[in-house]
This record gives sequence, C-alpha cells and structure tokens, in this order.
Amino acid sequence: MSFFSMCVLGAAIGMAIGTLGTGIGQGLAVKSAVEGVSRNPGASGKIMTTMMIGLAMIESLAIYALVICLIILFANPYKDIALKLAETVAK
Repeated sequence: MSFFSMCVLGAAIGMAIGTLGTGIGQGLAVKSAVEGVSRNPGASGKIMTTMMIGLAMIESLAIYALVICLIILFANPYKDIALKLAETVAK
C-alpha cells in the first residue's frame, strides 16, 4: 500500500472517529437538556442557551478532525520525504 493510500485511509478513519464522538456527545447533551426542560419548564431559556454553547464546543471536535484530515490529504508535511524514499527504493 502506498504512502498516499495510507494517508487517505488514515484521514477517513480519523474523520469517522471524530464524527462518531461528536454525534454521541451531541445526542447526550440534547437528551439531558430535554430532560431538564421537562422537569423545569421555567428554566428552559437558560437550559437551551447553555445547551447551544455546549453543542458548539462539541461540534468543534468535528471541525478540528476535518481540518487535520484535510491537512493529511492536501498539505502533508511528509509528502516530500515519502516521495524521496519511494525513489530511493525504486532504484
């Protein structure tokens, strides 16, 4: 398997793990917020505001995973080293 194939595979696995964690975290946050509003409807404004801030923090994990995956795919700092190594091995 080539270096670039490994980069694509690593980026795909990294993005999958990042979004899986984000989805689970957001689901648990919304579940807790809905339970809190059902117990105390008067505090729904504060609960929803806190939930939205929490969801933004949770979503940042997926954004960071996406940025790292894009760096791996398009701006890989090891690309030149891998190409030189491949040329050396081919000789």
